[in-house]
Amino acid sequence: MALQQIVERCQKLYEDLDFTSVREWKQAGENRKAIGHMPVYVPRELIHAAGMLPVGILGGGDQLDVIHGDAYYQSYICRIPRSTIELAVTGRLDCLDGMLFPSTCDVIRNLSGMWQLKFKDKLVRYFDVPQNFDLDVGGVFYTNELASLRTELEAVAGREISDDDIRASIDLYNRNRRAIAELYTYRSAEPWQVLTPELYLLMRAGMLLPVDEHTQLIYDYIAAAKDVKRPVRDNCRVVVNGLFCEQPPLGLLKSIELAGCYVVDDDFMLVARWLLHEVPTDGDPLKNLSDAFLTYSTETSCKYVDDKRNKGKFLVESVRRNAAEGVIFSSPSFCDPALLDRPMLQNALAAQGIPYTAFKFAENSGQLQPIREQAGTFADSIKLWSAA
Repeated sequence: MALQQIVERCQKLYEDLDFTSVREWKQAGENRKAIGHMPVYVPRELIHAAGMLPVGILGGGDQLDVIHGDAYYQSYICRIPRSTIELAVTGRLDCLDGMLFPSTCDVIRNLSGMWQLKFKDKLVRYFDVPQNFDLDVGGVFYTNELASLRTELEAVAGREISDDDIRASIDLYNRNRRAIAELYTYRSAEPWQVLTPELYLLMRAGMLLPVDEHTQLIYDYIAAAKDVKRPVRDNCRVVVNGLFCEQPPLGLLKSIELAGCYVVDDDFMLVARWLLHEVPTDGDPLKNLSDAFLTYSTETSCKYVDDKRNKGKFLVESVRRNAAEGVIFSSPSFCDPALLDRPMLQNALAAQGIPYTAFKFAENSGQLQPIREQAGTFADSIKLWSAA
């Protein structure tokens, strides 16, 4: 498949707020069901093992006018919960048979409560994760949470979820993680070949497509990108941080690259990059998922970290690993986890002499010229001082 065809397909999925692909998937088989989830992290392997489609619900972006949603929330919070409930009350999410709300922040917790009141006939679950990372404490807690979710998903699916079902799903998601890791490695090595807006659209497609189909799409993209030789520019290599929940407008990512920055690492679509290594497929699959979460999951602002002294170490390591020259903090307005963590992350960068800049956005940001100018000034200053 040609590169442009792949990008256009992903763009079409990105723009479809009626979730047509999900509806078509359900209609293509008997008694098919779909479970939505908010960004950051949920164990999609269990949804897949139940024979259901995990569907990432990522807000309405800059394509949706929020009218009803503003009645549910005060003005001084991020926009994603308002646009998400707008999608629901206008019928766009009727194709879902349930919703999982990950442990992200108080706003998402409140959104799960609103969902319980509005959609009493569907599965609604606030999915909690451990804050104690001792395998004998947090591990037991999380394994029990997974078992409880398994039971609830069985009730929706109308069948049992066997250990072999979960192992098979883990294997498919391991392959997906492997493909995504190859994509990110390729982008880091040759960022002019893998434009970040394209990578973002490709990752967004994985929130709607069956996992095996998305894995193949990634490999198709990598092969197609290698067949197209794009010009190499003297851009600054940056890591972008803060995009883990409310999603950036596509124009924001384009603005950063047009300003003279190559993005070589990021933190959007963390649900697909949460586990940093493959999960074992032998033994107890729930314990394996639990151990994976506790021992090799990514660091992010909405994940509890006990050792505050090493806060930001993961970001410094990303800069070093990807040969980045600086960090752009791009967080949604009123995002408590991102904005509360930022001073500690900035301190970690400053201690290592790593330049950074910061700005805020909303998913419906329309005026991006100031962001482009700020990113361009940041890139120019890095080039100037590195050459001095």
